[in-house]
Amino acid sequence: MLTTISNLKDHVGKEVTIRGWMFNKRGNGKLYFLQLRDGSGMTQGVLEAAKVDPQTAENAEKLTAESSVKVTGIVNKHPKQEGVYELGVTKIEIVHLTTEEYPISKKDHGIDFLLDQRHLWLRSSKQWAIQRVRNTIINATYEYLNDNGFIKIDAPILTPNACEGTTELFDIDYFDEGKAYLSQSGQLYIEAAIFSVGKCFDFGPVFRAEKSKTRRHLTEFWMMDAEAAFAEHDDNIKTQEELVCHIVKKVLEKNMQELTILERNIEPLKKIEAPFIRKTHEEVVKELREMGSDIQPNHDLGADDETMLTQKYDKPIFVEKYPSEVKAFYMKRDPKDPTRVLCADLLAPEGYGEIIGGSQREDDYDTLLKRIQDHKLPVKEFQWYLDLRKFGSVPHSGFGYGLERLVTWICGQEHIRTSIPFPRTIYRLTP
Repeated sequence: MLTTISNLKDHVGKEVTIRGWMFNKRGNGKLYFLQLRDGSGMTQGVLEAAKVDPQTAENAEKLTAESSVKVTGIVNKHPKQEGVYELGVTKIEIVHLTTEEYPISKKDHGIDFLLDQRHLWLRSSKQWAIQRVRNTIINATYEYLNDNGFIKIDAPILTPNACEGTTELFDIDYFDEGKAYLSQSGQLYIEAAIFSVGKCFDFGPVFRAEKSKTRRHLTEFWMMDAEAAFAEHDDNIKTQEELVCHIVKKVLEKNMQELTILERNIEPLKKIEAPFIRKTHEEVVKELREMGSDIQPNHDLGADDETMLTQKYDKPIFVEKYPSEVKAFYMKRDPKDPTRVLCADLLAPEGYGEIIGGSQREDDYDTLLKRIQDHKLPVKEFQWYLDLRKFGSVPHSGFGYGLERLVTWICGQEHIRTSIPFPRTIYRLTP
């Protein structure tokens, strides 16, 4: 019977066949222990040479790391590990015998070497685990948003202007139309869609040309943007809270094996429950200065500030109502203090920092026009965005999360580059 490693528990005592790869082997000619994987999981195959046919014994002897195989055997419970199943091997069929030495061995390798071998490094158990957690985060996001009235709207990747007015964009020559840019966010486009569908989101690759070298930045990454009509600042925060709680809950339900492989302490993840901590930018600046930061009242939080603050608390923190001068032109001013905007950045605990940025959007035409002019942005190129405020404008809010930042935090990784299958940074375009 053909099955997968993840389903071995359903076939105890029966003979099954799995198809996959042998990534490690121990043995002495009489007894072999084969480490096998098939994409769904990993298991051990135990082969006693005296109990199998000569061809199978010969195949076991000549198997090399990363050879692809079909392995048949009896499913047994592991004698020492609860919930672990292995194969008593009865037959091995070699699909492809690797004849070169596999470049990634058990010895320590430098990060540059491993990234050069990223196409092969993905096969390692920890990288396998990270990508499976990433998949759960993606699916949990779709699940929550779909269950709460959001539909997916696809924003373009090629745009005529920047979303936030920055110049740190990748530009290309676009036929006879002049310059086009790789998108840094789908936000403005899905804002247009809420006047049709009410609530929507997009999810796709975005690009930032800033020459950042920090452990939190990539040049190409995946971003989810969500927008909702008739949603104000507090509604926006509640949605983010519920979404993050749902994602963490799903990872804890579905990925305990992966988190164990990653040696992730899950106790901090178990504490992710609403309500999250909520502080104003003014309160946080005061708190950080008392902790030794030199942040000024009109400054955005830097990476060191975020790390310092989020190491102090065991729950995510909303930092809201930043000075308008450090935030984007489209954010609505706080009616109680027009020098500040109705925005919030959500910072993950354990020192991981910002994972979500969101705000209520400015819904008044004249006010938004003035903001565009104040930021010295080309009014003509933003006229379509202004039009949204001319025809049935409503209060509306939205937010965006960086997928890789969520993956890095939930998996307990040190650097964002391991959270995406093929990282793109200012130093890396290959493989």
